Amino acid sequence: MLKEQLAEYLHRYHHGAENAVTSKELEHTFCVSGKELRDIVNSLRREGIPIASDQSGYFYARTEAEIRLTIRHMRSRVSGIRAAIGGLRHSLTAFDDTQICLPLEGGDDS
Repeated sequence: MLKEQLAEYLHRYHHGAENAVTSKELEHTFCVSGKELRDIVNSLRREGIPIASDQSGYFYARTEAEIRLTIRHMRSRVSGIRAAIGGLRHSLTAFDDTQICLPLEGGDDS
């Protein structure tokens, strides 16, 4: 129900990039956290509802160009996340995964 309310609200009051609304405003209006709002927006987008965003906030897309800009921004975020994963994987080489070998009593170190 909240998803439909958010979609309708954006369509009615924030149609087009020039009418973007900040995440904070939407969080306050719908009494949700930032994570809850992002999850709802993600769900709407997965359903094909054209919720776009830019540096000004969220809005119901008015044009194809607004959707394409949102997609471009999302792709750049994915690229950044991939690069961070690559860096973390590389950092794994700093950790020694070899088993610790302790000398046995009366073993080779006598």
